[in-house]
Amino acid sequence: MARSQDMPAVPSRRAAVALLATLVTIVLSGCTVVVAGRPISLQPPTGDVDAGEVVVEGATDDEIDVLARNALADLETFWTDQMPDVFGQPFEPLEGGYFSVDPGDPGAFPDGIGCGTDVAEVEGNAFYCSAPDAPNSDSISYDRTFLTELAEGYGRFIPALVMAHEFGHAVQARVGYPDFSISVETQADCFAGAWTSWVADGEAEFSTIRAPELDELLRGYVLLRDPPGTSATVDAAHGSFFDRVSAFQEGFESGPTACRDNFTAQRPYTQGRFLDPQDQASQGNASFDEAQRIAGTALPEFWTRAFSEVFGETFDPPALEPFAGDPPACAPDDERDLVYCPDDNLVAYDQRDLAGPVYEQFFDYAVVTALSLPYAQAARDQLGLSGDDADAVRSAVCLTGWFSAEFRDGELGATISPGDLDESVQFLLEYGRDPAVLPETQLSGFQLVDLFRNGFFQGPSACDVGV
Repeated sequence: MARSQDMPAVPSRRAAVALLATLVTIVLSGCTVVVAGRPISLQPPTGDVDAGEVVVEGATDDEIDVLARNALADLETFWTDQMPDVFGQPFEPLEGGYFSVDPGDPGAFPDGIGCGTDVAEVEGNAFYCSAPDAPNSDSISYDRTFLTELAEGYGRFIPALVMAHEFGHAVQARVGYPDFSISVETQADCFAGAWTSWVADGEAEFSTIRAPELDELLRGYVLLRDPPGTSATVDAAHGSFFDRVSAFQEGFESGPTACRDNFTAQRPYTQGRFLDPQDQASQGNASFDEAQRIAGTALPEFWTRAFSEVFGETFDPPALEPFAGDPPACAPDDERDLVYCPDDNLVAYDQRDLAGPVYEQFFDYAVVTALSLPYAQAARDQLGLSGDDADAVRSAVCLTGWFSAEFRDGELGATISPGDLDESVQFLLEYGRDPAVLPETQLSGFQLVDLFRNGFFQGPSACDVGV
């Protein structure tokens, strides 16, 4: 959904979204050793930064404070190097410093923390603060219990990511904020992605990241998104899951210059309000049967138009049929949940073992996303391209992003609801590495989401279909 022009001004304190109470009960797994086509550095850092070099007021010697301090040291190095080239000015260290807080011990800071804020206000959060004439202005404050809970749910790099996001707000305070709150927050996500890529390349002295942690980071963003149906124009809007993940990956891929240039008033955002009271009541979710019907209508319509308007050819829509556990005889093997049979012009999907559980876990558009994958492989086959190898699978994920962009824009007789693209990301992260879903590839969840994102924003030119 395009962002409205009436968004309120940016407040002086930029904070992470409060932690959900259920966070620590969620256990996630990571899986791969290759990200974005290049190996992740597995070299350990040289050690921990000395506490006297980067002073964090109130910090203890526990792991979370050490990880946060190490990240802050590496962030200072990164932005000292990048600011002159990217923004044409030197980086000025934060005047107000850093604060590690235990909200259960408010007496540790009788004069307050960042901008004189009461300790209680950082509970379950972290924020950058800058305010004229306030004490400890231009500072980062965090609840270390909050960071501990994040790390338990989403990996040891999470405290570093939170520091990188808040440090992005400190950069904005020096060079200027974007116009709108959602742009401010997603640009900070982009800055965090650029720094994370630098860490992944082994450039950081004190921080490191393992490949599985990138998938964990993306999963973690689902708890830091705005609730589906939140207007992009509200004060303190942070963005949908898809918006925030996209911004992080953009920084990871393209660096801080892209973060500088691509967060103008023209940037599209998918976050938006439910326009229909019925959609609000259902959170935009169609029934399972309706989701299958929508896929069965939208996919042939999209590809028929795409073949005519983009490829100058005629599309022969394959049949789209469910099965329950046992794939059709034309399937390459008995383990497939998603099947394309070129000789029969058939796309089939396991309704019992895949589509049903996907709907129960992530709802309607996750099902449509799943069914789009083999359908895109069928389209490639009809274009004379490979339909069943690793290149075809990568292309199918990208083409599903393109299909979703057209669906979002109302080009297929319906418009996807707020939060639907979040379901696509969740599906790819949870199911995309299952060979029964996407065989012939060893892509990480991070890479799969990146392919989908590229197709969504760039269309078929990003998807290896000769356009």
